[in-house]
Amino acid sequence: MSVDRRTFLKTSAVLGGGLSLGLPALAEAFTADGVRAAAYRPETGTAQPKPLRILILGGTGFIGPYQVQYALDRKHKVTLFNRGQTNNTLFPDVPRLVGDRNVAGGHDALKKGTWDVVIDNPTTNPKWVRGAGEALKGRAGHYIFVSTISVFSDYSKPGMAEDGPLNAPTDIEKEFDRNAQFYGPNKVRSEMEAVAQFGKDKVTIVRPGLIVGPGDLSDRFSYWPVRIDKGGEILAPGTPNDPVQYIDAHDLSEWIVRLGENHTMGTFNATGPKSPTNIAEMLYGIKAVTSSDAKFTFVPADFLAQHQVRAWSEMPVWQPGQGRTAGFMAIDCSKAYAAGLTCRPLADTAKATLDWYKERPAAEQEKARAGLAPDKEKTVLAAWRARNG
Repeated sequence: MSVDRRTFLKTSAVLGGGLSLGLPALAEAFTADGVRAAAYRPETGTAQPKPLRILILGGTGFIGPYQVQYALDRKHKVTLFNRGQTNNTLFPDVPRLVGDRNVAGGHDALKKGTWDVVIDNPTTNPKWVRGAGEALKGRAGHYIFVSTISVFSDYSKPGMAEDGPLNAPTDIEKEFDRNAQFYGPNKVRSEMEAVAQFGKDKVTIVRPGLIVGPGDLSDRFSYWPVRIDKGGEILAPGTPNDPVQYIDAHDLSEWIVRLGENHTMGTFNATGPKSPTNIAEMLYGIKAVTSSDAKFTFVPADFLAQHQVRAWSEMPVWQPGQGRTAGFMAIDCSKAYAAGLTCRPLADTAKATLDWYKERPAAEQEKARAGLAPDKEKTVLAAWRARNG
């Protein structure tokens, strides 16, 4: 089974560019609105896993389609559960259960059927985890919850492992608050609820960092390939040695499926690359897949703060490498790599992201959700030059 052919766009340019970079064979597909809907095919010759019954809660947003396609390629029997509103033409041959997790009885469709693995992707509301647990009681062999590194309460020290200090959890009995300040605390409570509902011996918690690549509508990573491709002088944040971490959506999604195949339990920080990387290596690595004349001017964090240039949003994939954020982009993920997480080269991610971005509708390209506005970039660079004579 595969994605509906009618949703495909021409991908010859992507394939051609991918082969020249040594990319694996692609099963690239896009929906009509430009969201990538497939994943890299598994390598030829790898051992065929035992077919599993996999239930994916969500499955049609950002990382979900990668998981679905990878699981189908590996001959698993996949079922989706969602509202049927996001990219609802994807995977027409895959059974779909419909439910709205925000309403009473919204998980009722899960009360029939049994699954070897349940992957819960979109959940920030801990009540969703409780609802899924109650509906699936006794009929889910392995529950994988996709959490976040935002569960931690202290990022001042690099090398934080899974047992680092967590935010105080929100109260599940209170009304759910989706405010950004409660994102981490809500995820903490969701992790706790996962264990309470399914049992510690049946739960895997995956804590990704920044998820990047084709299909990411947040533009948090794509800003850099797009800006670098345009060339010229580019404002780069902090110092060249400031650490950065990110995880390609393909790599994260495929590893999550393999966690289910291998019955791997436990909690895992999951970001990359495997070897420590800094902002200069990332920026110059992205430049290498373009023909850009880009030149990077690194501006210290304190100067950026004085000119209201915000880390993470206006300067994506970056936080100051000192003070309270010294460890935010230096999380210890060695446990995940020991459990089989792999990361493709930056060149693959950067090239695929740039190609995908250029195929998005012009209106979407003009309304980037992250990155520094061109006029503001020029103003801050001018101020930096003036300060330094």
